[in-house]
Amino acid sequence: MLGAVALCLVPLLREPQLQGPRPVLLTDGKRGVDAFPLISPSTSEGLRPDPIDFSPEELRELNRRFGVHGPQPRLAQLFTEGIDQLQPLRTHTLGRLEELRPVILSESRRHQINPMLVTAVLFDELQHAKPGEDHPLAARSGLFSTHGPAQLSLGELVKQGLLPANATQEQIEEARMELLDPDRNVRLLVGKFVRLKQALGLADRALLMASTSPADAKAMATLAYLHNGKLDYPARVLRYMQDPELHALLYGSRKPITSPLI
Repeated sequence: MLGAVALCLVPLLREPQLQGPRPVLLTDGKRGVDAFPLISPSTSEGLRPDPIDFSPEELRELNRRFGVHGPQPRLAQLFTEGIDQLQPLRTHTLGRLEELRPVILSESRRHQINPMLVTAVLFDELQHAKPGEDHPLAARSGLFSTHGPAQLSLGELVKQGLLPANATQEQIEEARMELLDPDRNVRLLVGKFVRLKQALGLADRALLMASTSPADAKAMATLAYLHNGKLDYPARVLRYMQDPELHALLYGSRKPITSPLI
């Protein structure tokens, strides 16, 4: 089992073998300890860097600043992939995303966050949610550390300045109920991506577009990584972002069904 995990880590941790410029520091103008290395958009002709290919330097810096770590064990990855093949679960997840579509679009537009990134993260978190964790009794019990469609923690509320670090028990219970509210949870997820963009020195960048910019693709892979903290997570999110059914759900036109008797 350890050998399999090691083999899985090798391609993920290798440094990209790209011709052209080395990764550059894209920051908010303050080069220093808080600078974060992202792949330069300039590469040799005909080459496109893999956005999920983090170099050892990048992994060390992300771990130092954000506490992220390596991928989940290979067995857990296989289990996750198996769950994604369950069509009834996928249909249920798409139905929940349909309900969240208006707030996804409105909040993403308001804060210049790619709505497909938000949708992909929500799809993954809803697909792999633990049974019963969105029930108010379960939330109040403190059994689960994350809540709602985006699986956000109380710590995210603290980081966004919406909950005191020394919150009372009453404030904590109210915050957990807030996280359970689907629309509010989506707004907080978009707020999290805004916060992370600022931390990565990307606050002045407009809507990130993975299809047109290698640097944007790497930035979105990094945002996905920082949301979940597992190294295998960005690949899933970027794959979901290309899912035709998710695109149709988010951008497809909707016509009311008229009864033939009318």
